[in-house]
Amino acid sequence: MIDRLNAVEKRYNEIEVELTTPEVINDIKKMTQLSKERTGLEKTVEVYRKYKKVLADIEEAKEMLHDKDMSDFAKEELTKAEEVKANLEKELEILLIPHDPNDDKNVIVEIRGAAGGDEANIFAGDLFDMYSRYASNEGWKIEVLNAVEGAAGGYAQIEFMIKGEGVYSKLKYESGAHRVQRVPTTESQGRVHTSTATVLVMPEAEEFDFELDESEVRIDITRSSGCGGQGVNTTDSAVRLTHIPTGIIVYSQTERSQIKNKELAFKILKTRLYDLKLREQEEKEAAERKVKIGTGDRSEKIRTYNYPQNRITDHRIGYTSMNLDRVMANGDLNDLIEALINADQKKKLEESAI
Repeated sequence: MIDRLNAVEKRYNEIEVELTTPEVINDIKKMTQLSKERTGLEKTVEVYRKYKKVLADIEEAKEMLHDKDMSDFAKEELTKAEEVKANLEKELEILLIPHDPNDDKNVIVEIRGAAGGDEANIFAGDLFDMYSRYASNEGWKIEVLNAVEGAAGGYAQIEFMIKGEGVYSKLKYESGAHRVQRVPTTESQGRVHTSTATVLVMPEAEEFDFELDESEVRIDITRSSGCGGQGVNTTDSAVRLTHIPTGIIVYSQTERSQIKNKELAFKILKTRLYDLKLREQEEKEAAERKVKIGTGDRSEKIRTYNYPQNRITDHRIGYTSMNLDRVMANGDLNDLIEALINADQKKKLEESAI
């Protein structure tokens, strides 16, 4: 561990020097990349320096043990220092887990009604409300990028951006199939139905993450459809982008301005392509993928929301809580997300120990 920490501190010091050189100062891309790398190392270096100070304190206390007048004081200081050392070692173990460079990014989330018809779309709407409340609790901002409303309520599809500190680090475990068990409002016999909605969480593609060749994109301008106010169906403002090499299609119609819809559509497309690039990297890094908590297979059933029993269950980590009402009504996801983060860290620590 010490060798790895020394390497981290050495790299941190190198970056500090590089950021002062004219070559880097005049290169915005390089400056941005190095600044991000430094930020990612900063906490580890800070804790490691505290750890080295504690090691020095322990050696000093051991020397004082030989002095009869100071031995009692030295024993007390040694006990305190050993306790601090143990706590810092635990913290450093977690900090040395490979950092996901996307953790600090904003995200684009897509929710779709899947199996279950109208009830699946209604549930998709409920999930959007749940994430909106959670985002509000965290002090994050939400911007709807595209929405197709369901005939009976909710959404057949909705895409939205969440902006804030460390958004991806907390929401990256949400991708997958979410299952709901409840009596739909349309059910006259009072029978419990099972429906599903899919959630896809993608880190926002920033300027230097992905370069899009716009010559590979077909742009179609169409008339907006669905609910949206007075301007809908009267102006050609909706934008559909088709990325020819991959066949990915993005549609944006939430704004009355064609220019604004085009801007939003390109933001979604770049993020989808960046997400595709990340998925391909994960496929190649099979060993790394084994220690991840459900961020790979998008068809994986990750969670069940059982309304009759007020129960929410995350199947990946065996987490169950009887507070579904608070989760859905208040966006009270903190305990669940914390459990996912802890389980992910535990798996990675076990993997690194092999």
